[in-house]
Amino acid sequence: MRIKLKDFIAFAFILFVLISCTKTLSESSLLSDGGDADIQDFYPGARPLAILQTGRNPIWFLLTDSGPVHIGTIDDAISASALIPWPYAPHIQFLHEGQNELVMTVNRDGFLKITLNDGTIPGLALYRFSGGDFWKQYTVGGFVYYDGKPAALLYLNNRFMDANIPLPALRTWTFSMESNAPYPLEIPALGLFPEADRWEADTLRLGIDGLYYYRVARRTGSSPAIHMFRSDDLSKAGDEISAGVFFDSFLWDVVSHPSLPPLPEGFVYTAIGEISGNLFAAWEEQSDFNIGAAGFVILQADF
Repeated sequence: MRIKLKDFIAFAFILFVLISCTKTLSESSLLSDGGDADIQDFYPGARPLAILQTGRNPIWFLLTDSGPVHIGTIDDAISASALIPWPYAPHIQFLHEGQNELVMTVNRDGFLKITLNDGTIPGLALYRFSGGDFWKQYTVGGFVYYDGKPAALLYLNNRFMDANIPLPALRTWTFSMESNAPYPLEIPALGLFPEADRWEADTLRLGIDGLYYYRVARRTGSSPAIHMFRSDDLSKAGDEISAGVFFDSFLWDVVSHPSLPPLPEGFVYTAIGEISGNLFAAWEEQSDFNIGAAGFVILQADF
């Protein structure tokens, strides 16, 4: 969801950066300035990677195979990652702005969530829900809310390489605050085209008309086919539509805002959202169909 904001002066600083590439999810903990554990009053299962307080400077994060890592400035991201075809690059693929929360999918990784912290430390809690090695094999092809749950669609993209990887048997995933690990979620409309019959769903999105749009394909075997559907209810079969109707249902905008910090040459903003008086934006280094460094920035906003 994109938003329009009034001009503002941005100030931000980071209170805590708690992510460590050497820690597993089970080892991660919230640390105070003195290094002591301070985990009371948080959600009972999921642990935040960081508690952020915005202030004088933008807070920059770089996406890595181990999750988001705080960097001092956007210049630290230059040449941080090799340019590779976009289906295989970690980057924020979809962003949803909810009530006092931002939920997003990270390609080849999992989900991120930013929400108001419920604990004793004020600020914004950053959560990561990593799909581990399974997610690293596949491309995120869609993101919707189904039955009140965030749902990401995974598919096998062989456009740029012929990988000896099977179609994802578990292709739609969600998460809850009970754990930092996502879990599979069945969507009946997609289940009508089972992976066992070589069907692959590669697109699942909410259109500009508020309806769900999805595409399924069987690209191997004796009966290849591609079908496109739209529906107001993913618990049942959708109505088949033409390719023109399918692609016209999506709105492609250039993301910009005058108060966002400038980016280096070759970098662009790809998504924007607002949470509790703070501006959030995803950014990428791009060259043709390749993506290099990718991440996000968050800063205080005066709307």
